[in-house]
Amino acid sequence: METLLKNWDVMRIVRLIAGSLIIWSAITDRQPLLGLMGGILLLQSLLNMGCGAAGCDIPRRTPMSKVNTKEALDEIPYEEV
Repeated sequence: METLLKNWDVMRIVRLIAGSLIIWSAITDRQPLLGLMGGILLLQSLLNMGCGAAGCDIPRRTPMSKVNTKEALDEIPYEEV
């Protein structure tokens, strides 16, 4: 219930409005696949899921420091062929 009431941003409101309009259009035009797409958008907005502007994020790796990189390059063993 908390996800329904909190963190409403612009993209979430846009998904809610677009999903509602697409479902309404699907009902009036008798288009079940269009209704399914509208339902997905509506569900994404209600559950605050999806990869929108603020929806999902890929965790970033911490960059290695230059000192560690230089030390790592110095420790690489090489063998003559």
